[in-house]
Amino acid sequence: MHSMTTSIRVRYAETDQMSGVSNERYLEYFEVGRAELIRSLGMSYRDFEAAGFHLPVTEAYLKYIRQVKYDDVIEVVAAVKEPPKARLRIDYEIFRGKEKMTEGYTVHSFIDAKTGRPVRAPQMFLNLLDGKS
Repeated sequence: MHSMTTSIRVRYAETDQMSGVSNERYLEYFEVGRAELIRSLGMSYRDFEAAGFHLPVTEAYLKYIRQVKYDDVIEVVAAVKEPPKARLRIDYEIFRGKEKMTEGYTVHSFIDAKTGRPVRAPQMFLNLLDGKS
């Protein structure tokens, strides 16, 4: 449905003693991909929150295929493959060149910022996914 690729150079601070990326950093890379995916639709997280919604992560999955290391340049591909209803799933793949390093997904709930209650996907977000402004 919609995808975005973002490049990241792995910093030394993101690695462990074996110079591989620390496990928790992969979720941060997913977040960078997610933010850029939403921005590529024509809105930022800030805009989404200003419209009265939050999008917390309710589920996360990672599959480590190969270790990403210090100074690697990686590509984070974030994709929405199905139209969201009450929840949004974003799939991710991390590549170093053509080699897939990691894959996974996050699931998010749409939350009304005023009430804190789950809501269906806002029409303005669905319009952005459909290419409508």
